[in-house]
Amino acid sequence: MIHDFIYDIPVKVYFGRDQLHHLGGELKKYGTRVLMTYGGGSIKRSGLYDRVVKELREAGLEWFELPGIEPNPRVASVREGARLCKEHGIDVLLAIGGGSTIDATKWIAAAACTDRDAWDFFDPAILAPVEKALPVLDILTLSATGSEMDCGGVISNPDTKDKYGRMDPLLLPKVSFLDPSNTFSVSAYQTACGGADMLSHIIEVYFNMDQDLYMLDTFMEGLMKTIIKYTPVAIREPDNYEARANLMWASSWAINGFIDGGKRQAWSCHPMEHELSAIYDITHGLGLAILTPRWMTYCLDETTVSKYVQFGVNVLGIDPDQAPMDIARQAIDRFSTVLFDTFGLSRTLPEVGIDDTHFAVMARKAVAGGVLPGFKPLRQEDVEAIYRMCMA
Repeated sequence: MIHDFIYDIPVKVYFGRDQLHHLGGELKKYGTRVLMTYGGGSIKRSGLYDRVVKELREAGLEWFELPGIEPNPRVASVREGARLCKEHGIDVLLAIGGGSTIDATKWIAAAACTDRDAWDFFDPAILAPVEKALPVLDILTLSATGSEMDCGGVISNPDTKDKYGRMDPLLLPKVSFLDPSNTFSVSAYQTACGGADMLSHIIEVYFNMDQDLYMLDTFMEGLMKTIIKYTPVAIREPDNYEARANLMWASSWAINGFIDGGKRQAWSCHPMEHELSAIYDITHGLGLAILTPRWMTYCLDETTVSKYVQFGVNVLGIDPDQAPMDIARQAIDRFSTVLFDTFGLSRTLPEVGIDDTHFAVMARKAVAGGVLPGFKPLRQEDVEAIYRMCMA
């Protein structure tokens, strides 16, 4: 059946090369004291930091900084950001970076408005409500997570070896600045991981046996074809504006809620990958790339084969005049070739230094002690089997 749904995505997007002059005016709508958050030194090496500071200064804004937000952002960074917000009376936050920086900044915005510890938002025994959050604006520098246009964020706690994602409408960015040229300096590896991340966001929704909107399936197929086409171009030609622009806009639309269209299915690969990166701190997109083809293989049977045929024919160009199961297996093989050969990502867990030591614990946490009710329901033993498929 086609379910009822509500779609509301009030994020103002400035897309293109010459949009940063709007930054000061947009920030001033929310206050005059800004906390600027970012990761390593790349925004300074690229000159983006100086351009942002110029806009802040010309707008008469006072700003403070929180550098060093990690990939797979830590709850410690959220705590420190919340402390700075309270200490300096921050009105508005400005995240400059990829999904990790934006995710952390969203939860800083929430933690700054409560006396609770930041991990209370994620601890399954507490799950503190988000009652208020400071406004967040962002300048995107990496196309991958889509955090610039959704209300979610994923935070890690190294002390407990946990990594959780959570969404709340109050965390939706107010304004996002999407300049593809800010991604020219992204490495080939991170570009590939970003492409895999985007594809996974779509696949988690697309692989669904419920009756749903044909229109959204064709939209998702177009997004996947775009990512498969332009990721290798951006890897070969990092300053190709057309490639970077297509990937940047696809990243946003892969996870801003539009493609969900009333679908009720839980995601499968993301909970499994969160356990990998919680323990081993690997790049999220890489973990998804290793897991997804094995998950596809594990879930393929006569009840699900039609979705693989649709994917293989419409996205990967496989000849439809074959037996459905043959098309499905070819689809998995071709998709694996995209990820591991065309994108150049590692194929197995041992290649990135992961053995089977923690598989049982990871699988139990991925299914939350029960069943992961995704495309095909998975129990702990199923998730363990998928992890083991990733060993070779």
